[in-house]
Amino acid sequence: MLRKFLPHIFIFFTSLCFAQQFNISGNVVETSNLPVAFANVILFNAENPDFIKGTTTDDDGAFRIDNISVGTYTLKISFLGFEDYLKEINLNEDLHLNLIVLNELVQKLDDVTIVAKRPTVKRMVDRLVFNVENSTLSNNNVLDVLKHAPGVLVNNDKITVKQSTPTIYINDRRVHLSSSEVQQLLEGTSASNIKSIEVITSPPAKYEAEGGSVLNIITSKNIVTGYNGSVFGNYKKGSEYPKYSFGTSHFFKAKKLNTYLNYNISPRKDYRNDDEFVNFIDGNDDITSSWVTDFKRTRETSNHNINANIDYDLNKNNSLGFSTNILISPRENTQTDVNSITDVFNSNKVLDSTFITDNRKVDETFNLAFTLDYLHRFKKQGEKLAVSAHHTNYDFSSFQNVDTDYFFPDASLIRNNRFQTFASQEIKLYTGQLDYELPAGDGGLFLAGMKISNINSKSILTQFNFENDIREQDLQNSDTFFYDETNYAVYFSFAQDWESWSLKLGLRTELTDIKSNSISTNTNNDNEYGKFFPSLYLLHNLNENNEVYFNYNRRIFRPRYSQLNPFKYFLNDNTYITGDPNLQPQIDDVFTLGYTFNQKYTFEAYYRYESNPAIEILFQDNDNNLLKIINTNIDRSISYGLDFTTYTSITNNWDLYLLTSLFYYDNQFFAIESDNVLSSTDQWSLYSQIVNYLSFLSDKSLTADIAYLYISPLVEGASSFNERSSLDIYIKKALWNNRASVSVGVTDLFNTLNVNQTTKYLNQDLLLKSRLENRLITFGFNYKFGNFRLSNNKKEIDIKERNRLE
Repeated sequence: MLRKFLPHIFIFFTSLCFAQQFNISGNVVETSNLPVAFANVILFNAENPDFIKGTTTDDDGAFRIDNISVGTYTLKISFLGFEDYLKEINLNEDLHLNLIVLNELVQKLDDVTIVAKRPTVKRMVDRLVFNVENSTLSNNNVLDVLKHAPGVLVNNDKITVKQSTPTIYINDRRVHLSSSEVQQLLEGTSASNIKSIEVITSPPAKYEAEGGSVLNIITSKNIVTGYNGSVFGNYKKGSEYPKYSFGTSHFFKAKKLNTYLNYNISPRKDYRNDDEFVNFIDGNDDITSSWVTDFKRTRETSNHNINANIDYDLNKNNSLGFSTNILISPRENTQTDVNSITDVFNSNKVLDSTFITDNRKVDETFNLAFTLDYLHRFKKQGEKLAVSAHHTNYDFSSFQNVDTDYFFPDASLIRNNRFQTFASQEIKLYTGQLDYELPAGDGGLFLAGMKISNINSKSILTQFNFENDIREQDLQNSDTFFYDETNYAVYFSFAQDWESWSLKLGLRTELTDIKSNSISTNTNNDNEYGKFFPSLYLLHNLNENNEVYFNYNRRIFRPRYSQLNPFKYFLNDNTYITGDPNLQPQIDDVFTLGYTFNQKYTFEAYYRYESNPAIEILFQDNDNNLLKIINTNIDRSISYGLDFTTYTSITNNWDLYLLTSLFYYDNQFFAIESDNVLSSTDQWSLYSQIVNYLSFLSDKSLTADIAYLYISPLVEGASSFNERSSLDIYIKKALWNNRASVSVGVTDLFNTLNVNQTTKYLNQDLLLKSRLENRLITFGFNYKFGNFRLSNNKKEIDIKERNRLE
């Protein structure tokens, strides 16, 4: 009996095997490990060219083809500008192909296939990607683009993400500049060659532990063989002065050589008008004197920027790269004029005296940065080793002349005072870095690396006073400060994807050795510390439309060089800035819990604890009627909040991006001018940004961005700030078959972005009202020339294969 059923049982189980369905998945990247979005993925029968199934990669370069029967197939992956990838597959189980690397074509392409248009904003798990290439902002500078980047706030000479200062990277290379210097660099760089800006709120272990978030600026890559270039420019008109920016970019690509050169200049004048109100208070909390000051500042700059990249493929597995960034601010075009009038009132609010200060300052900056890269690709797909060496040579000098005249209420002269200050800083930075990547199979990826960096800084401050028109050096306010820092870092990370879970683990260890020396005080400050920076990321896909994630990250903020200089830099007779060579690094611990619904709507709760934040605080010395801008460590800061983001299409021609952040910020600091009493400030605040991306005409050659920003009252350090808002509108028109474009726009249409800063606690009572040229009318243009369009070749496009895709 059993023998009769054995053939039937065999046939039954055989049919089950053949009926079983499997899937093929993988991730497609280019040689620089950047994901290739919207690549064609097609499955053919291995024995004949019959089409089986197909799909396209998503924005992360990932793809998946489901419901495939057992058999032998040929997988073909193709994308514009890259060689086709072909692989024969014998499928008898689910197959994940890890990283699939597409190599660039070395000859001119014949076909043009537009697969899809990228969204302007893309929400990813640990970052937001702002695609500038599709934005009307591409005619502006990079700093203007950052003002519209999701979650990024550029205001009052600061760049912040989630209430902390981010670290700037360009193509995954850190920019070693201070906040003000970074703004000069970005302001003088055209956005026409920017592909995207990545807002990375939880940087992985590969990135340096320095900074809270990372802004990674990705530049466009030339995929066309031959030469092409562009000229660009923009004009801005504020309430007082015009601002210009213009430059040119050039690309050349050969079989093994890929070069890029960009030069731009940005001559401009900026006007600022501040009103300052100070009440000096005695030990009985009574006001002894009130000062009301009207500051008018005009700042002229003319930054020259040179950016260049050269990549050369030695062979299939090895390549060399050289890049440079040069920023020059010449002395003859970099000057600041400040005129201030201060009325001094006595305790009865009666005018006691007036003093007028005239401050003339000229600066000069040379910032030269060079990077040499070597990349080796091993035989194993996705395995590679990268070695990088970097050098920055920074040279800054400044000279200011300050004249102050004091008057009685009847305008008769009491006295005058004059001093001059010469300041300079030389910084030499050397770094060496090694990174190794190894696919671990079944969706795993292992990364490891090490880095060493050395920073050597020399700062000189020389102040001269005048007695009877005779200049004499003020030895009390003159100094030479040496600072040397060496940092050693080692990191590793591992990522693994399962069917519905993703895990990323990372650990970075950094050892820092600091030596500093002040010549005038003959004091040496040596400090050595080691820190561990773990990172954890866990993602779970509940279903096709819902996912939850959790991540933890530890970061460090080392004091800036200017914060460590101990000498006093006087802005006028009564106000000076000073640093502290004993500043401690700030350590942040950040926890984030997020939920994404329908791949469009993301809710994110976070908690951040900041230990020893190093910030700049304005204190008033009530005994000597002085204002001290002191760089100091405050005790701690705590913030937590809930963020909501969405990027969604309202219609075929209207996309909407929305970010809303409700957060609580609590600072504890030591009141230096109040017997170091531990004080605190706290505030619930709201940050909201909404951007509309609109397109018009049948070919969508006319586009518009309409953005609105709102910031409720908030606190930082010892101060509180008023609510602010801004409405920006940009319109762009593409011309001559997209060879040229022009744009027009307005920033801060209703001029509601000005800042009021209030510092009021214990014996401190100060109000600063700032009025800047926030409202600007802008005009921009861009013209491309050379072999920049793949469509120059008139060969007919075969779209039969593409039409088969799901």
